[in-house]
Amino acid sequence: MASPHPVRRALALLAVGATALAAGAVSTGTDTRASASAAAPAAHRAAGVHVRPASAGRVSAVGRTAPLSTSQCLGELGIHCYSPLQYREAYNLGPLYREGVTGKGRTIVIVDSFGSPTIQHDLEVFDRQWGLPDTQVEVIKWGDVPPFDPTNPDHTAWAGEATLDVEYAHAIAPDAHIILVETGTAETEGTTGLPEMMDAERALIRAGRADVVSQSFGATENTFPGFDEGDFRSLTDLRYAFEEAAAHDVTVLASSGDAGATDYQQNGTDLYPYRVNSWPSSDPLVTSVGGTQLTLDDAGRRTAPDKVWHDAYGAGGGGVSGVFERPLYQAGVAAVTGNHRGTPDISMSAAVDGGAWTYESYDPARAGWHLTGGTSEAAPVFAGVVALADQLAGHRLGRLNWRLYALDLLPAQRSGLVDVTTGDNSWDGVTGYRATRGYDLASGLGTIDAHRFVHALAGR
Repeated sequence: MASPHPVRRALALLAVGATALAAGAVSTGTDTRASASAAAPAAHRAAGVHVRPASAGRVSAVGRTAPLSTSQCLGELGIHCYSPLQYREAYNLGPLYREGVTGKGRTIVIVDSFGSPTIQHDLEVFDRQWGLPDTQVEVIKWGDVPPFDPTNPDHTAWAGEATLDVEYAHAIAPDAHIILVETGTAETEGTTGLPEMMDAERALIRAGRADVVSQSFGATENTFPGFDEGDFRSLTDLRYAFEEAAAHDVTVLASSGDAGATDYQQNGTDLYPYRVNSWPSSDPLVTSVGGTQLTLDDAGRRTAPDKVWHDAYGAGGGGVSGVFERPLYQAGVAAVTGNHRGTPDISMSAAVDGGAWTYESYDPARAGWHLTGGTSEAAPVFAGVVALADQLAGHRLGRLNWRLYALDLLPAQRSGLVDVTTGDNSWDGVTGYRATRGYDLASGLGTIDAHRFVHALAGR
């Protein structure tokens, strides 16, 4: 069953997530409905796999009329909270904006089931609050997207995910064009979720509409049919969108997950009692984005080094794939990964104790400002960074991992990579991995100083 399983652990008990496109159906309209064939090819079906948004927390069930400062959050909620302006300061993005590097001319594609009926309005409220420039979100409805139902927890889970993805990709790359692809995955459809998402991505890539694809969802490798017998075709048959991306120099990102070194079983509720990994984060053609916890003051200045995200609400995903062998770009970290693909590759802010303010009104009963964390925050933030680098380079950078691991051979002052050396991603009784000097399976290559990193990545 391919239903979104929201990994939202909330202080206020709020539990909150195709088929081939007809030729020529992708367009540039604000709300484009794509026709789809009736069923995905049988070889692409993944029965029992739960596709869930990698978003680990909304702190308050009732929306606030205004966001709080970090110091107010600490006093009232007992956790840190951050605005997009604080992230801009923390990641040293200001010098890039002053150079005119804002993502202009680049397109970020975000894929989420169901989407949000209020995404444009909510982004405009978000922008006014923080003094950000508005942009028109292009919404593409892929296939048969049902009418939004604010009483349906699957719909609201994915709407929260879509809101987080759009608002924070835009906050980092304010002049990039954003396409939100809303797929019609419903719980009763069972096996169609991942093929719909992959078909949508492939069509947009083929149409030249994507520079960066941000995926804030995942499914545990072990839940794909055939995994226990060593037959991985139900998973590998879904890689066609990423192969298309590689052929067109499109960068593909995925959240590493919010359950540390473990992840969810087939029932979508229980965690495996041992280390596992999730796809698409584990795919060698994808850059896996893990999670860190930032400690900032009200102005966004660090008061402590970043550490691996592991708080009361979740932990950053990471570990080794049970499907994919170690890619050549990880040859230099073979002592860490062994013979398999290791994740994450890079990490950005994801902690719920350090959550991001979002504005959401898709559920009128909870309209207002909410705090959300998870590696589904980290992925769109990094997507914005990649869009900046694409603009500076003057072309798409494509598969990033070769560049990332090459940059790690340079001094930090040149690469912009910032090592994360503290914390671990143990979760729910499963011992995870500790951050160490250099590459590790908790934070990857670490995090970034965006000004240096974007210049190094772009080769400028």
